[in-house]
Amino acid sequence: MKQKARDLSNKYFPKGPVAVLVVILLFIGVTLGIATIKKTVSVVIDGKEQKIVTYRSDLKRILADNNIRIENKDKINVSLDSKVKDGDEINIKKAVNIKVSVDGKTLSVVTAENTVEDMLDNEGIKVKDEDRIEPSMDEKITKGMDVSITRVTSKVVKENKELDFTTVVKKDSNLEEGKKKVIQAGQKGEKVIATRVVYEDGKEISRRVVSESVTKKPVEQLVAVGTMGVVRPSRGSSSLNYNRVIKMKATAYTASEACTGKGSGDPYQGITATGTRARRNPSGYSTIAVDPRVIPLGTKVYVEGYGLAIAEDVGGAIKGNIIDVFLNSNAEANGWGVRWVNVYILK
Repeated sequence: MKQKARDLSNKYFPKGPVAVLVVILLFIGVTLGIATIKKTVSVVIDGKEQKIVTYRSDLKRILADNNIRIENKDKINVSLDSKVKDGDEINIKKAVNIKVSVDGKTLSVVTAENTVEDMLDNEGIKVKDEDRIEPSMDEKITKGMDVSITRVTSKVVKENKELDFTTVVKKDSNLEEGKKKVIQAGQKGEKVIATRVVYEDGKEISRRVVSESVTKKPVEQLVAVGTMGVVRPSRGSSSLNYNRVIKMKATAYTASEACTGKGSGDPYQGITATGTRARRNPSGYSTIAVDPRVIPLGTKVYVEGYGLAIAEDVGGAIKGNIIDVFLNSNAEANGWGVRWVNVYILK
């Protein structure tokens, strides 16, 4: 029995040089095994790299062994449950505290996003194209940053506005001077004004007219203004309408031969150039001599201080702005003399 045991010992545990060889092979195997599980990984935190030598494969344990904590909002490029290999690079971006002012509130936000836009998307804060964000959406997130969001809205407001009518004045020679008469009543028009009103956080900041459209055109008012003159010979008498008034020198004449050159035997004595008999009628129309180039024959006039008259006669000395009023006697003519009067050309 003892002999059999010795035979087995010799068979499986050789002695001498063979034993030494076995030990060397075992050592090499263990060394190779250790070398196989040893690894170097790069951990980059906020752009700063550190090399970690480890025999572990579990990322979470590797980070814990090196006092690297991953907070809730930190970003890491691989899962914490990942198995690492030699030469792997682990990128970690640490979250920072910022403030976001929006909708009347100031929010404390912890974020590891790269830009303002990424942060807003991640936090579920909706913004519209019209809203104003400061700093800009592409601004890089930094620790302690203040982000302000101003809600910008606008609406178009329409309002009706009256349009004043214009007044057109026309002269009317058939209407007494100073009097007015509405020929056509004016009517106001209407237009619709569209105004864009802009609000920031509910407060109005600007208004701008974007369109105007006339829905009803105004109707112009037509007014006649009298140009016909009115003269009242005396208080209580009827007024006389005239077209114009002329300042003229007035002399006086009679039917006597001294004035007309026709004696008492002349059948044309006292007959005017128009064939009428010269007359002085204080209560009606009397005769005056005129220059027909200034006052046409047959024209009815009112002579200041003389009365109503008709231009029926002419005279050799009556040229230009001169008239000769007819009187019944030389005494009256001498009493008239020469005077300046207003002569009203009647309608």
